[in-house]
Amino acid sequence: MVDTFLAQTAHLVFAAIWAGSVFYVAFVVLPLARDGAFNTTRPLEGISRKLTTISRVSALVSLLTGGHLAGTRYTSESLLNTTNGQLVIAMVVLWLVLAALVEIGAKRLEAGLNGKKLREPASDVLGLYRAAAVVAIALLVVAGAITTNLAATI
Repeated sequence: MVDTFLAQTAHLVFAAIWAGSVFYVAFVVLPLARDGAFNTTRPLEGISRKLTTISRVSALVSLLTGGHLAGTRYTSESLLNTTNGQLVIAMVVLWLVLAALVEIGAKRLEAGLNGKKLREPASDVLGLYRAAAVVAIALLVVAGAITTNLAATI
């Protein structure tokens, strides 16, 4: 019971940190960079590196804790044949999409910043990061549906 509590808590905390970080970069940092609020590429390079680290650590913790939770709560049959199981599968897909969008966005941003440009790279990756933010919010919504057992009330 304690292991489930710890796994679920860590899973949700790291998901929230990941989602919040991506959202903040997508809707605060990149628009500021695009609009010329930074005088040098340095702050944006640091933010991008830190977001990538947060994303990778959160993805790993989510994989480990989510795997533990799924392994203790579902069989392969219940993953496919129950609403909550299908939500878990949807969460895995969203997790993969979020990780990919952040990685692709970071690589494109880094490549643009290496050219010592600021506004153009920020503008170019803004759509990717905003898509990632939407995916991150969807992940939290799915997590809420699973956690509250929404499927049982429908």
